[in-house]
Amino acid sequence: MAEGPDPRAGEEGIGYFEHGADIGVVGRGATVEEAFEQAAAAMFAVMIDRHAANPTKSVDVVFEEDDLDLALVRWLNGLLAEARVEKLALAAFDIERHGSTWHGTARGEPWRPSIERGVEVKGATLTMLSVRQDDRGWEARCVVDV
Repeated sequence: MAEGPDPRAGEEGIGYFEHGADIGVVGRGATVEEAFEQAAAAMFAVMIDRHAANPTKSVDVVFEEDDLDLALVRWLNGLLAEARVEKLALAAFDIERHGSTWHGTARGEPWRPSIERGVEVKGATLTMLSVRQDDRGWEARCVVDV
């Protein structure tokens, strides 16, 4: 699979990259927060058809982290934990940062087999972890364990 937008996703701002048996997710945006939101969208798009989900329930993920790279992993793993505890298929994501405090909200619906893609993401890892800014905006990437 070549780096870039995945035709399964059908939207700009999210992408994938090759990584052996796991999957690398990429989120891009004008701000670091938008890149984090897109990385979350990419991660959940591995598991579900996000566009078929009806976001009627929400969960919050709040954490303290100064390091942008580690903040990405904490965000993604926090979302996975909340999704498992609440049994939700998360489809829409928002995050704000105030200093080292991050407050994110994700919306989704109770998990149902009809929107599953058959792949489970177990967690975000430190492998190939990178949050960086260039002249096109921000990019947040890491490998997720499937």
